[in-house]
Amino acid sequence: MANLARHNLARSGFVLLTFMALAACQTGSPSADLSINTKSPPQDIVTSLAKAAQKCWFKSGDTAFRGYRLAAEVNSYAGRPRFLLVPKKDPSGLPSLVVQAEVRGDQGSGKFTNVQTFGPLLASNEGSRITGDIKRWSNGSASCSA
Repeated sequence: MANLARHNLARSGFVLLTFMALAACQTGSPSADLSINTKSPPQDIVTSLAKAAQKCWFKSGDTAFRGYRLAAEVNSYAGRPRFLLVPKKDPSGLPSLVVQAEVRGDQGSGKFTNVQTFGPLLASNEGSRITGDIKRWSNGSASCSA
């Protein structure tokens, strides 16, 4: 009976640790996620953001983004154009960063485009920089640094 109790306790501990590990992977840095509003149409803002990211993060040779590639999905049938940063070694794998835009609001309150970012890259050392870049580019700047 004591062995059964120890086995159940060990199994419960394993399950708890597994859930804690999964939760840690999912939460990231809450302050790094971004949701901002703009008047630009979703396709236009995502195209603009993807061009700036390509120029500033990739073509500049920035070492922070060396292990990634940009995958643009601007012509979205779901109404959420986006671009992804995916691992260069596994381009069909899960994205490390998603930047997407969609129309929100209604006739009464007014329509606007909401730009959102999410993904584990935002919880990295580059998270606040990425957020700052996306905010700056969403406001019309094309500069690569703040």
